[in-house]
Amino acid sequence: MYTVNPRINNQLSTWLIAMFVIISIMIVVGGLTRLTDSGLSITEWQLFSGILPPLNQNDWILYFNLYKEIPEFKLQNFNMTLQEFKVIFWWEWAHRFLGRLIGLCYLIPLIYFSFKVKISKILDLYFIFFLICFQGFIGWYMVSSGLVDRVDVSHFRLSIHLLIAFLILSLIFWNYLKFQNYKYISDGINSIIPFIFLVLILTQIVIGAFVSGMDAGKIYNSWPLMGSTYFPNDNKIENLFKLSALSDPSLVQFIHRNLAYVIGFFYALIFFKIYKNKINKLYRSVNILGFFIILQIILGIFTIILGAQILIAAAHQVSSIFLVTSSIYFFFINTRTN
Repeated sequence: MYTVNPRINNQLSTWLIAMFVIISIMIVVGGLTRLTDSGLSITEWQLFSGILPPLNQNDWILYFNLYKEIPEFKLQNFNMTLQEFKVIFWWEWAHRFLGRLIGLCYLIPLIYFSFKVKISKILDLYFIFFLICFQGFIGWYMVSSGLVDRVDVSHFRLSIHLLIAFLILSLIFWNYLKFQNYKYISDGINSIIPFIFLVLILTQIVIGAFVSGMDAGKIYNSWPLMGSTYFPNDNKIENLFKLSALSDPSLVQFIHRNLAYVIGFFYALIFFKIYKNKINKLYRSVNILGFFIILQIILGIFTIILGAQILIAAAHQVSSIFLVTSSIYFFFINTRTN
């Protein structure tokens, strides 16, 4: 507990879970912004004036003219009409608006609780606020990569942006569990095992961002083979061990597929260990974790088969939020640091 005052405890709990929900929505909207190729529709960073959307026709024309100056319009969307531009604009505006909303919804209560609780007890929450601010910078750093000499953002910067979002989400949920005074399982498994599993999940999210950033999910739309072979026949196996592999769409898809198999196999070992040793206090958490792993793999397969169709791809990203959350919980109850 952060404080002995039950009213403050309830307020803290409500605030943290509300932030968890808002940030989850932000991740989903961010994914849809990428899937609809909307991320470059606003070409300037306007911290305060950008809060308001275009209010008249002249404003819309101004934003559209700015968009016409970047390579994405000149090389890819040169036939786009103003009405079509409005569609992608609203996705990016909503994404940025949610970012501002998250900052305010986090900062104001944080200041309030700073007067109610000892600062030393909520230093973790201040670190999360730092990450939220840093995320805003990374977001613009990502967008700026697509304004010159290319028609999309850097998939490396996109992956950093997504990883930080999941780190923020994970830390908020972790602090919520601490606040709720959840106890570790005294006869659980070594915490290194669920930690490694969590690292694998976050690594897979990074590779997934590479797939999304390079539209690698729109090639090799077959499973379990990539076309007619297990390894993509447009490449050589030795290329897999080069740094350039992370910028090769077919190799990135291959890595993403096979890391999913590794995660599934690692989970099976954890599942076997828990049931073999009859650690019944972990049955529920490991079963929930397994459900979301299976769901994520199935959604991933359908995303590939359907060529990254927007609804199934969005569902794949939503499922990843549940998978990370269940992984965090599984790690939390197996650690002795809480």
